Amino acid sequence: MAAEHAPNASEYIVHHLTHLNSLGHKQAALVDWSVFHLDSLFWSISLGLLAVLILARAAAKATSGVPGRFQAAVEILIEMVESQSKSIVHGDRSFIAPLALTVFVWIFFMNAMDLLPVDLLPNIWASIYGAAGHDPSHAYMRVVPTADLNATLGMSLGVLLLCIYYSIKIKGLGGWIHELFTAPFGAHPILWPINFAMQMIEFVAKTVSHGMRLFGNMYAGELIFMLIALMGAAWAGTAGSGLLWLGGVFAGTIWAIFHILIITLQAFIFMMLTLVYIGQAHETH
Repeated sequence: MAAEHAPNASEYIVHHLTHLNSLGHKQAALVDWSVFHLDSLFWSISLGLLAVLILARAAAKATSGVPGRFQAAVEILIEMVESQSKSIVHGDRSFIAPLALTVFVWIFFMNAMDLLPVDLLPNIWASIYGAAGHDPSHAYMRVVPTADLNATLGMSLGVLLLCIYYSIKIKGLGGWIHELFTAPFGAHPILWPINFAMQMIEFVAKTVSHGMRLFGNMYAGELIFMLIALMGAAWAGTAGSGLLWLGGVFAGTIWAIFHILIITLQAFIFMMLTLVYIGQAHETH
């Protein structure tokens, strides 16, 4: 039996960029699990539950006295989100402000998975997958849900549905349909097709750009971490290249520190655009 060879750089990156879409078992006739990215589903749901638990714990332990550091941090976050929602959305914010808070915390947690060592969780999954009698080389696991275009477009599609809901709630079904055909160029019947086409283009552009912006930044960050990991591992195969390992450690540390800003900023931008789009749904033309 030939000895297994270590993956080259291309194979390493392709493996780490492949989603888990099968657990290695025979698939049920009614469900084709290969169309689902099971890793993105697992980590996004798990991190969403973690966000809910943390915020619920903060609410349960809130006191009117001198707050602890945890409560103070949560209060600062809530005040920031409430201030932003108040300045953008003019109307009932009893649901919108908590939604924005949930969006920010949830996306921040998903983005933060990028700070874990590249091979940590995939290697743990490979050992579990191999112990179950499967080929460990096919143990795919991507742990950053926001680096999956399906996940980010799914969230932006959810925002679009909320915008449509609030448009109908605020303006009424007839008022919303009237706006689709009369804005932005006017109510003349000749302009109805043009207005409707422009509205559809706006909906599609906002939804696609909303999801693509988050995906592009997180995908690029994930890829850079992989390239740094490859540079750090190069010393093992080349004599006298220990400096590459040191360079990998240094570059990885610098990029991780800088990436903290990126993951926070991207969560904030997604939250702000959510508020802006929902705020636009409250306005009439």
